[in-house]
Amino acid sequence: MLAAASHVIEGHVSRGFEPVREAFAENFARRGEVGGACCAYHRGEKVVDLWGGVRNKATGAPWERDTMVVVHSATKGLAAMTLAIAHARGWLDYRERVATYWPEFAGHGKDEITVRQLLAHQAGLFAFNETVDRSVIADLDRLADVMARQEPAWEPGTRQAYHALTLGFYEGELIRRIDPRRRSLGQFFHDEIAVPLGEDVFIGLPEAMPNSRLAVLSAPGRLALLFGFPFRLTVDALNPQSNIYRALVANPGASVYLDDQRIYARNLEVPSGNGIGTARAIAHAYSVFAGDGRQLGLRQETRDMLAAPAIPPSRGFYDECMKAQGVEFSLGFMKSCPAFRFGGARSYGAPGAGGAMGFADPDAGVGYGYVTSQMGTTLTRDPRDAALGAALYAAIQRH
Repeated sequence: MLAAASHVIEGHVSRGFEPVREAFAENFARRGEVGGACCAYHRGEKVVDLWGGVRNKATGAPWERDTMVVVHSATKGLAAMTLAIAHARGWLDYRERVATYWPEFAGHGKDEITVRQLLAHQAGLFAFNETVDRSVIADLDRLADVMARQEPAWEPGTRQAYHALTLGFYEGELIRRIDPRRRSLGQFFHDEIAVPLGEDVFIGLPEAMPNSRLAVLSAPGRLALLFGFPFRLTVDALNPQSNIYRALVANPGASVYLDDQRIYARNLEVPSGNGIGTARAIAHAYSVFAGDGRQLGLRQETRDMLAAPAIPPSRGFYDECMKAQGVEFSLGFMKSCPAFRFGGARSYGAPGAGGAMGFADPDAGVGYGYVTSQMGTTLTRDPRDAALGAALYAAIQRH
């Protein structure tokens, strides 16, 4: 183990990957890390598996090998994996209309929306007009009716707007419609990904899971919240009429899946935001996607589609929610792009608010996961995650 300030770093790195451990220690010493973990696979081999710090600021409880934490929008990558498995089994065609699988979806101007457009945040369905609270989320039939009645904010396929929470609910209903067993997305993920890999990662945490396994999220300080984001986005986030407020803050809002201790709301699936797990689990799953896919039954055609460039809406990649240019999405994942670089050009994954990150790099054969209990405030790649990624790829180049 390695001490960094008052924190203890545990785990291991393979020979040649020591710079990743050094970067992880520097995160505590220089970049404000409090507790977290990082894991990376290279060509199927686990070369980095580190954890350290504390999982609870108030009690000082240490981060342990199997500590899990909420990863916010990094959940979107996990949810997208379920649809990729459905595609590999021939249940889903990304080019097909959503209404082909879910006839009720066709109403209110949604009849021509394709699965690809929906998963790329191009459907104009980034918010709900009807009230959606925990009671609605817990009743998947009722939630499906709300989504079927929702009207797009504009002509689908013309603009991009980050579907911060709604995307996962639409994905969940798609899974229910195409899965012969009509499982929820969280149950499908558990059965078809988490269990085969033998990893602790959930979308919908079982009631029996003790709090001692979970890290408590520490919110950024007020000054960091005020000055850490672009000024225009900060202003928009305070305006109840803005797109980002409607998409992320209100109805249901991300707070729906965090309890009063900022840990977790049990037995509730929010496939765009309430994934919870270890960095090891996230990296392992992405490593299968970056490799030959056999462990999860992924066909080459599916993996090629995931690695392909993102297709923009007709007005380009400017995001109407984030008020930013350049972030690219494809088939439920974020793509590595000039506005948010990770891995190589064909990489795909998902970052989470506060710093969490997971991705697959099929060219380098990398599966990567980073999680933290101390939320940061950046729209680009978190400095802690970026430092770990840079050290990892430098080590791979020398390997």
